[in-house]
Amino acid sequence: MDNPQMLTEEVSDERAWRAGSIDDPAAWHYTLSEDYLAGTERIIRDARDNHMSITDISRQDVSIDCLGECLQPVTEVIRSGRGFAVVSRVPINGYGPEIAQSMYWLTGECLGAPMEQNIEGTLLYDVRDTGDNVAQGARFSVTNAESTFHNDNAFGEPLPDIVGLLCLRTAKSGGQSQLVSGYALHNELLENHPDVLQTLYRRFYFDRRGQFRAGDSPTSHFPVFRWSQGELTLRYLYYYIQVGHERAGKSLNVEQRDALEVVEALLRRPDFRVEFSLQPGQMLFTNNRWILHNRTAFEDDADPARRRHYVRLWLRYRD
Repeated sequence: MDNPQMLTEEVSDERAWRAGSIDDPAAWHYTLSEDYLAGTERIIRDARDNHMSITDISRQDVSIDCLGECLQPVTEVIRSGRGFAVVSRVPINGYGPEIAQSMYWLTGECLGAPMEQNIEGTLLYDVRDTGDNVAQGARFSVTNAESTFHNDNAFGEPLPDIVGLLCLRTAKSGGQSQLVSGYALHNELLENHPDVLQTLYRRFYFDRRGQFRAGDSPTSHFPVFRWSQGELTLRYLYYYIQVGHERAGKSLNVEQRDALEVVEALLRRPDFRVEFSLQPGQMLFTNNRWILHNRTAFEDDADPARRRHYVRLWLRYRD
């Protein structure tokens, strides 16, 4: 086994939630205070007066300690609680998309340090259907296809600690968000599929979706589960693993195929997941180390101005 350290006990705290234990959406929704909105307005106004772009607004340059205090409950639940929070609501109709994204950016700065999301160095990443095809190498984030359960940058290093999504516009239909606790998944595997779990602690090849430079390998090599310093980490996206093994010339063996099929079967169970639709102005933040997320397939409006548009942030914890 590549990593001899393995979580061998059931986790019973709130990180190991299932649908039935968090069936009240009010418990995982948080509302931005008027003080918070006023504070972000002031910072954005000052930044615009100094001709700063959205991503120029940095925690190092402006005092956002008071904003961080407002978001402390969100920080705590992401890092050591259920692992996700829906934050309402940036008033898009009153501010417009640019101001809304600036407020979102500041919220991200309060929760962590923004990370580049591709080799082009994008910090605020538009999630919308561009007409590209996953089978031709596109990332799921720029298609209308169901993404399947995964965590972001599962093929990359470093793994983002937090993933944020701001909803600017919803789809005509579909596009629901679904979340699964990796701790609940691990508990189920430990109890009923211990041999599968051991396989998942070994390394798999991941396709890097073109996110590599000349001379680098088009695949990466990570275990699905890792237990270190009292924290569980997942790296998972079934399709990227399948393509990764093809690209590496290393066919999945019987144990690996069986293990992935067991995981996929569990992820299809409604009792493991919560499902909801973000509304314009709402932000979703998830612990990307052990929360798996999925976006269902969607149909867009024929009018380009009304098509689904989300904006993604990747964040790492600050020391």
